[in-house]
Amino acid sequence: MITRRPPYFAGERLPDGGPAPAPLVCVVERVVRFEEVDPLNVMWHGRYPSYFEDARVALGRRYGLGYQEVYDAGLVIPVKQMGIDYILPLRFGERCRITASLHWCEAARLNFSYAITAESGALATTGYTVQLFLSHSQELYMVKPDHYQHFCARWESGALASDPDPRP
Repeated sequence: MITRRPPYFAGERLPDGGPAPAPLVCVVERVVRFEEVDPLNVMWHGRYPSYFEDARVALGRRYGLGYQEVYDAGLVIPVKQMGIDYILPLRFGERCRITASLHWCEAARLNFSYAITAESGALATTGYTVQLFLSHSQELYMVKPDHYQHFCARWESGALASDPDPRP
């Protein structure tokens, strides 16, 4: 069994040097569908980002940082960067758990890491995305927009702590 801890976004601290708040976490479950597998009966590598997005959307909904709330605040948050590490294949009909973790960042961006666990409990895939804040007119925010500053203040105060069972 492969066990590794990806170094995505490790070591972030608060401006005063104190430890950053713990990541916000959400877990969703999916079953690999027939349309998602290739002729070898394994999930095609291009389907993994949609699994990441399912968990990311659930996390946003859970903590009040959903796409609609962000849009209503005058913002869009496109993915700027993505990385995926394929460890074990998922197969048609297999259940899996996708864990999304939002990591604290002092910059005006969202840092997510992901872990997909196979039905067997083995780690199948890890990855990350970085999303930037843009206005509706496509202007890049160089500092945290007000909406996200308020969200971060609630997170830092502990009001958004992850649940023991972080499923939506």
